[in-house]
Amino acid sequence: MYNDEIDRNIDETGLNEECGVFGIYDFDGQNVASTIYYGLFALQHRGQESCGIAVSETGGPKGKVSSYKGMGLVNEVFTPDSFEQLKGDIGVGHVRYSTAGASTRENAQPLVLNYVKGTLALAHNGNLINAPELRHDLEYTGAIFQTTIDSEVIAYHIARERLNTRTVEEAVNNACQKIKGAYSLVVMSPRKLIGARDPYGFKPLCIGKRENSYIITSETCALDTIGAEYVRDVFPGETVTITPDGGIVSDMSRALPKEKEARCIFEYIYFARPDSHIDGVSVYASRIQAGRFLAMDSPVEADLVVGVPESGNAAALGYSLQSGIPYGTAFVKNGYVGRTFIKPKQSSRESSVKVKLNVLKEAVSGKRVIMIDDSIVRGTTSDRIVKMLREAGAKEVHVRISSPPFLWPCYFGTDVPEKEQLIAHNRTIDEIRDIIGADSLGYLDISRLREVAGGLGICTGCFNGNYPMEPPTEDIRGDFDK
Repeated sequence: MYNDEIDRNIDETGLNEECGVFGIYDFDGQNVASTIYYGLFALQHRGQESCGIAVSETGGPKGKVSSYKGMGLVNEVFTPDSFEQLKGDIGVGHVRYSTAGASTRENAQPLVLNYVKGTLALAHNGNLINAPELRHDLEYTGAIFQTTIDSEVIAYHIARERLNTRTVEEAVNNACQKIKGAYSLVVMSPRKLIGARDPYGFKPLCIGKRENSYIITSETCALDTIGAEYVRDVFPGETVTITPDGGIVSDMSRALPKEKEARCIFEYIYFARPDSHIDGVSVYASRIQAGRFLAMDSPVEADLVVGVPESGNAAALGYSLQSGIPYGTAFVKNGYVGRTFIKPKQSSRESSVKVKLNVLKEAVSGKRVIMIDDSIVRGTTSDRIVKMLREAGAKEVHVRISSPPFLWPCYFGTDVPEKEQLIAHNRTIDEIRDIIGADSLGYLDISRLREVAGGLGICTGCFNGNYPMEPPTEDIRGDFDK
């Protein structure tokens, strides 16, 4: 029987993003902590485990950094009192969901380093595949680690490179030459704000401007939230340095040919907020397009198309637009169920989906329903939602998924488990359909993915095992000290 082990997050699909990053430099010298707070609030969907803010005064004592971080949601961790100590015109912030390193306060970011050349504060989104070996090398030259996250390995390498470079941006660039995997970084030095993106472009990173302030952040929705204008994306393989004298200075020495770029397709399908644009492509439009492709490739006669909130909604609308079958709302989502929801014992698992999601019986009773979701990982959620629709009176339930079947794990920051835990591993579509109890099941064809991402280069490793770089020989996800 397939593994019914649920994810540690209430979102039992098992898909979780690692982090969101936000950095800002106000050239007029105004305090930036509250702006970082609202930016992180807009990025809360990217991580609900911990968060933090670090700021510095560029006109004050060089290298003095004030930081505050903790476990929980942004509005849980920060209070009016916590902002009293966060005075500075340059700063970085972070929201975290862990795929590497334990869920502890010590592993919350930003990381703040004091070293011989001054201070650094760093926020990282992604996952390094060579972090264990880099960490091992550092430990055997005397490095003492305070965390179990790969982000600290990056910070150490930046600090070491800074000893032999003229500028901190050179040190960041040199450190990025040594690390392998997915990373979007925001680094604060005493007088500079630096952003860096891995050469494959796995994770998003963009630049914004508000009056005399510049921002580097994971998604454009954070720019919209604080009233900033989008300037451009940080390109895959690019390092950008922002200062009052130079504005935005670019270094593209790490860039790969365009055909090698490999963005995570799940930014478009699932992770990013629908109002964001990533590398110039609308996330909302991507999901609409995925739904249209599903209607073209997996048509079925039905009375109603519904989406599983939230990321399934736009794809369901796309299916409806293409097929002509009416789009409707079948699910009511409890917006107050979050990271802290407690399932006291094993027997309570079934109730967790109903606490989070309820079915509108009037909408589905007596109807043939097409249910659109973004993915099936283990299948534990899908079978319960199908069952809920049937209990509400749906005559037929046809499931359509706006991604291909997961067949391989992800090593680059998406929490896709080992293949033995994946429902699609060694099973046919019909077998999966029987397990989740649907009348029919259709997935998005893998050939459609690039068009969903606006023709940009994407990573398809979790669907076909063709990773853009050689994966690690052992599963490096989880704590390094295990």
